[in-house]
Amino acid sequence: MAGEIAAPAGSPPLHFKGIRATLRSPSADLRKNPPHDSLSTHFPASGIPFDRVERGMKVTVERAQLLKSLGHVHRVVERRNTIPILGNVLIRADKSRLSLKATDLDLEVIETLAAEVATAGATTVPAHMFYDIVRKLPDGSQIVLEATGDRAVLAIRAGRSRFTLQTLPESDYPDLAAGDMTHSFALGAIDIKKLIDKTQFAISTEETRYYLNGIYLHAAGSAKAATLRAVATDGHRLAQVDLPLPQGASGMTGVIVPRKTVGEVQRLIEDNEASVTIELSQGKIRFTIGDVVLTSKLIDGTFPDYGRVIPQNNDKELIVDKKDFEAAVDRVSTISSERGRAVKLALSAGKLVLSVTNPDSGSATEELEVEYAADPLDIGFNSRYLLDIAAQIDGEAAVLKLADPGSPTLIQDKEAKNALYVLMPMRV
Repeated sequence: MAGEIAAPAGSPPLHFKGIRATLRSPSADLRKNPPHDSLSTHFPASGIPFDRVERGMKVTVERAQLLKSLGHVHRVVERRNTIPILGNVLIRADKSRLSLKATDLDLEVIETLAAEVATAGATTVPAHMFYDIVRKLPDGSQIVLEATGDRAVLAIRAGRSRFTLQTLPESDYPDLAAGDMTHSFALGAIDIKKLIDKTQFAISTEETRYYLNGIYLHAAGSAKAATLRAVATDGHRLAQVDLPLPQGASGMTGVIVPRKTVGEVQRLIEDNEASVTIELSQGKIRFTIGDVVLTSKLIDGTFPDYGRVIPQNNDKELIVDKKDFEAAVDRVSTISSERGRAVKLALSAGKLVLSVTNPDSGSATEELEVEYAADPLDIGFNSRYLLDIAAQIDGEAAVLKLADPGSPTLIQDKEAKNALYVLMPMRV
């Protein structure tokens, strides 16, 4: 089994599993008692009022625009729901705009798009079925959505195609009220994608350690070199990435952004030149990307003191060509068992030998020329973890700083020092 990240020698032991935090999930109460009149007076950032409810609705929208927007919001909706209204998407038409909203009580996505509104109104329909219908309609078609007050259905018309979907009242649709935002700052889309891409793989999937089920976002560094730092760990590996602290982020408290939220933000960023506005309140975070507003609850827990597990005195330095190393690890791990996935690194002067032995199938070895001048060392790692980290290195060479077969190894891009990775060894 892979080891767990531990504190360096001489310091008190660090047990991630021992850290306790009180988890309060407001959504649990909401699931028991779904709100009936909790809609706020406005969609955030959309300016569309909720105070006037029309019994009917008729709106015409281009298929391409509707499909794109539904593609953004319907992913939030879970396929199975104990509360029927959570399987629906809220549609609201008013003032030449159509708003779509979906939520799972922990995450909410709203998008507005241009439309020809004949009659303003609102309703909710099954999200995934609505998306599938629109997806299968002909390219370039104009879609008419019409709801009447005397029947609980939404009529969908495009060319010669006709559909009706059962609806639920929009007044029953829950709202994820974010409260007052204490911090607001902007990041380039390419920067927020970098923070996510280079840390997301290390997020834990163990639900019992919920405080590791997201990315820890916080202000770090010194006053002269303040940074916005993203950290993720599953106890076996750790990823840390820094960016210059944006204006408005100073003084922000550390927040843990849930794994699902991180994945949705990543998918919503389609233009690397765009700007992403990030806002924080006491228990929520909001991302505004163009016409899309994503609001999410934060994980209510305490992230471990990760700084204690980052090795500072590893004295054996290995420099290896990133592409050669990644390809060699991938090749020799072909023979490893799915359960073990252990690859052995045998280091000596100027040479690295990668090897895998599987009692059930055979063995594999590969030799690489490297820069290494320290004492010989044999150490084992989980091959999948090594490949995950190698995939994050953009430069031509990777630097591995090692201590001994039982201590964590520090891995960095030789050219870029704003990201680092820590990996625990395995017994081989």
